[in-house]
Amino acid sequence: MTVRPNRVKQKLAAGETVYVVSGPSNADWIDQFGPVGFDGIWLEGEHGPVDFADISDLTRACDLWGMTSILRINQNEQAMIYRALDRGVQGVCVPHVNTREEAQNVVDGGKFAPLGKRGLYGSRQGYGVSDYVNKANEQTFLMVLIEDIVAIGNLDEILEVDAIDVFFVAPSDLAASMGHLGAVDHPDVQHTIDSALARIQERGRVAGTLTTNDNVGKYAAAGVRFLFTLAEHWIRVGANEFRDRSQAN
Repeated sequence: MTVRPNRVKQKLAAGETVYVVSGPSNADWIDQFGPVGFDGIWLEGEHGPVDFADISDLTRACDLWGMTSILRINQNEQAMIYRALDRGVQGVCVPHVNTREEAQNVVDGGKFAPLGKRGLYGSRQGYGVSDYVNKANEQTFLMVLIEDIVAIGNLDEILEVDAIDVFFVAPSDLAASMGHLGAVDHPDVQHTIDSALARIQERGRVAGTLTTNDNVGKYAAAGVRFLFTLAEHWIRVGANEFRDRSQAN
């Protein structure tokens, strides 16, 4: 046995774009996304129902289709980061990373020595893998969320932290922190988002953000390579279209 390849991490390292969806919170729903060709599943542990007891079955479903399992946790705590990895996710997303020190804390919790300080234990991803702790760092994906205006001010320092795969600019909380609650489309917010994404790429790092069917082309053209979307958006759009077409005649 060898460590399972991390599809998102490998594609990003090769300079490719990856597609990740959030919404599936049970193994059957993940199976339905398997044939679609998305690279990863965002498991929602900050705002959604996913808990540590759920991770093993959810990640097994992702493994079946070769999709990277990424859990968004709700706190930047090292023990929480490596517990998620021990339970079997291939990647961890950490919210509200506002300083270089907070970004380094993500690495310290997510990587074994010498890169970090991850607690020495196995993982469901390591069953049958000899010397797992010396191989896991290569396939462990880490992402931080830039979602507060203070993080924008500290972005250059945050980008200095190695071993973070994606710096994700999160629009809704960023807008709120700028005094534009619920107004992601405000010109000042859009300018801040676009500027941050450009700065990330100028430093040679990978940028990510939330996209929809309406704006994904814009962000792809801007060089954003971690394209994330919400399944609930598709459900709303599809449901509205279905209803509208039924009433068109």
